Amino acid sequence: MSPQAPGARLTVGAVVRALEPDFPDVTISKVRFLEAEGLVTPARTASGYRQFTPEDVERLRYVLRAQRDLFWPLKVIKDNLEAINRGLTPGDAVDGRPQSPPPTPDPDVPDAADLAARPELRLTAPELARATGLGPDEVSDLASHGLLRPDTAGLHDEADLRVAHAAAGLATYGVQPRHLRAFRAAADREVGLVEQVVGARRGADAQRHAAEVAHLCLSLHAALVRGGLSGRTG
Repeated sequence: MSPQAPGARLTVGAVVRALEPDFPDVTISKVRFLEAEGLVTPARTASGYRQFTPEDVERLRYVLRAQRDLFWPLKVIKDNLEAINRGLTPGDAVDGRPQSPPPTPDPDVPDAADLAARPELRLTAPELARATGLGPDEVSDLASHGLLRPDTAGLHDEADLRVAHAAAGLATYGVQPRHLRAFRAAADREVGLVEQVVGARRGADAQRHAAEVAHLCLSLHAALVRGGLSGRTG
């Protein structure tokens, strides 16, 4: 079948011609029967003519293949089409059952390699303030609440830079460092869980496992937050 342009509308005769190379026995009556059974719902013109989209053609292709190769009754096919409508993807030729696609990688969650990398950036408190637009007192306030953790030389790494940037953005919404202490407590608990899972491992093996576990913890955290927001705004 030659690909149809996005948004193209096909007559029932054109649909049959598109399907015939793979399904020689398909007829206009067959397509109309599948429509009557609710397996495809083409649009109609003002005068009542059917208008099928390329998506309708692929839906019919799925139905005909399921009947021919898998011997599924229409009820089973309809249930599987409903699952596909909910975001599942058609299965392989052996099983044919729709499958849940893997989750889309969250671009906001660093991967294990990034987490395992040793940060090289070191900033003084004034440099951190200039980089984030915070005032010296605000940087000091973040440190006093445990959100920034300078090293023994008083220098801040890239993690502190990210924290300060986020805190500066939240400050525009009236969120103060004292409101953010729960994030530090939650992060410390997650770090404690990572250390517990890694256990007695040492060296590069421990760093790799810690980074992998931390990535999964961050993915879980992000998924819970996204789920909570979609439940409130959906």
